Amino acid sequence: MLKRKKEIYYTYTPENKTKISKSLEENVALIKTMLKDCNDIVFREFEVGGDNGVKMFLFYVDGMADKLLLDEFVLIPLMIKSREVLPDFNAVKHKLFEVSKDNAMTVTDFKEVEIIEELVLNVLSGETGLLIDYTDRALVIATKAWPARSVAEPSAETIIRGPRDGFTETMRVNTALVRRRIRDPRFKIVQKKLGERSQTDIAIMYIEDIVDKRVLDELNKKLGKISIDTIMDSGYLEQLLEDKVFSIFPQAQTTERPDVVAAAVYEGRVGILVDNSPFALIVPVTINAFLQSAEDYYSRSIIATFVRFIRVLAGGLSILSPALYIAITSFHPQIIPSKLALSIAATREGVPFPAFIEAIIMEITFELLREAGIRLPRPIGSTIGIVGGLVIGQAAVSAGIVSPIMVIVVAITAIASFSITNYELATALRLLRFIFMIGASIYGLYGISLCYIGTLIYLVNLKSFGTPYLAPLAPLYLEDMVDSALKFPIKYIKKRPRMYDPQDIIRQGDENGSQ
Repeated sequence: MLKRKKEIYYTYTPENKTKISKSLEENVALIKTMLKDCNDIVFREFEVGGDNGVKMFLFYVDGMADKLLLDEFVLIPLMIKSREVLPDFNAVKHKLFEVSKDNAMTVTDFKEVEIIEELVLNVLSGETGLLIDYTDRALVIATKAWPARSVAEPSAETIIRGPRDGFTETMRVNTALVRRRIRDPRFKIVQKKLGERSQTDIAIMYIEDIVDKRVLDELNKKLGKISIDTIMDSGYLEQLLEDKVFSIFPQAQTTERPDVVAAAVYEGRVGILVDNSPFALIVPVTINAFLQSAEDYYSRSIIATFVRFIRVLAGGLSILSPALYIAITSFHPQIIPSKLALSIAATREGVPFPAFIEAIIMEITFELLREAGIRLPRPIGSTIGIVGGLVIGQAAVSAGIVSPIMVIVVAITAIASFSITNYELATALRLLRFIFMIGASIYGLYGISLCYIGTLIYLVNLKSFGTPYLAPLAPLYLEDMVDSALKFPIKYIKKRPRMYDPQDIIRQGDENGSQ
């Protein structure tokens, strides 16, 4: 009479801590129940030691594990070569777990686990699980080999001079790119998992004798409070870490460049990498960091200072240009030369809308063109942006809907917004532009002044992990001004930014090597 197998009932939850049994049959039944209908999981049962040998069970995710490594360095040593080193198999078969990991398998990286759920989680992360009969432990073999994009130049942060490598979607590749630039044993990479279901790996990077412990403690506290099903990208984590969730200003710096992360870590800040995302996060951050580029540090100081002034000017123009046009044409034409005022009035003759509606039409049209250019395939997108802008602008002027001067103002605004190095800050300034336009349409220059004061009050009170957003200007850190809107030569930047409160403030010594 056939013996019926005992039916397994199991419901997985992250809190489960099921101990691995010494019975391989029970372990296999439980694992197959957990992974039922997962057709991408490969199960392999085999025996070591001949007919009277010990049963083993190996499983992995097809497409995420290196099959060649498993064949050459796990299965062949266990099934064939183990016989050469085990002359008296019956004497050691109950110690096969120790024999396998110490002598038989020729892999460099594996670990022991005692919990079924931990074993399955590692396998779903790309590793391979190995269970042995008579043993209440399992081996997790490092076999991750999923398809990955190779290291390439970042597309969102292009520079003329500097390294060309950028982050990919594979976290371990990204940590290696940063580690390559910080060869210091005090540089720490602490790995955690977030997401109740996704179990996404994140890496927290800092230098332990430089980083502000207060920032590190606050970060760990916030991470400990996160309870969410999945973390799909670093953008998820950025939103979960922000104090002001409805703020239009980013409170964490994002970058695709490993050199930017390494430089930030050297300053005493914390870098965060998220698996499956090519964008790293850097905290804390100030608005000054968004107006800087990695290329500033690879160029001569006079050139870098000039370019930074251009960026600050571009930021002001991207916010104020349409608002000033509205205020001057609607409320204060007397503040511009008479000939220019008459010229503007002549170009607006026949335009049926007030200056505010005219500006809103053009700004929204431009935003539509920008969004269309981004979403369309790359060869078509750039063409749509240029041709669409020219055709629509000319057609609007010919139809008398807008004035030629308005087209010029919108073009200047667009060019200025493209000069901002950080996309998220540029987007915040685009939204702020509409607020200034509304203020200018109501009170003219007084409305612009009120919006400006309100924005400053908001930014003065905004903080990123306890660091004032407008530092080193508010509060004033004179020592940090050598690397803010100005860029002093590197030989004069002897200290780390005090606004980040690093433990070790000295960056470089004097010419004699003293500090």
